[in-house]
Amino acid sequence: MKIYFNNQLHQLDKHLEVLKNKKVMRYDKNQLVEKTTSIYIQTPKTFEELDFRFFFNYQVFPSHILVAKTQWQAENRDIKVGDTIVQQAFLPPLKWLSQKVIFGVRISEIINEKHLKRFSYETIEGHVEKGISSFSITADNSAIKFSIHTFSEPGNLLTKLLGPIFTLPYQAYCTRQALKQVKQQLERQ
Repeated sequence: MKIYFNNQLHQLDKHLEVLKNKKVMRYDKNQLVEKTTSIYIQTPKTFEELDFRFFFNYQVFPSHILVAKTQWQAENRDIKVGDTIVQQAFLPPLKWLSQKVIFGVRISEIINEKHLKRFSYETIEGHVEKGISSFSITADNSAIKFSIHTFSEPGNLLTKLLGPIFTLPYQAYCTRQALKQVKQQLERQ
């Protein structure tokens, strides 16, 4: 994790190169807190008619919360397991009056099936969280649902200390905003 006062958007390629060489944080999934949050999508389109490119390009979070550069975008190709994502989070969630926190994640799973779209990533050394997050869009009995499923705990002493008063409420806010963002992108199609 690195903290900046200046927006690092034009430096994300540089940060990505550094993070590609870092390891995934070690964790025991059985010791982490599990959370699942979901939202249903209301669209006249069938699952097969929806365009999921935005999803597999990691356009999940609103840009006032988080911007990212993916390894597959930098290399002009599709997502694959082992790819790194550099994330710049805005704390508080305001692009201009915030601290810019840089950290990374690594893709650990991709599923692109007829009724299930999912990718998962694990946090890289230095991330504020330790664990794994999965983002999935599913079709079941004509209902479409977007879910974020996490196994995580604070990744360092600072986030452990601030967890109850700042980290957990902020994480819940970001999750709600991501759910709304994906819902809007699918319902606008």
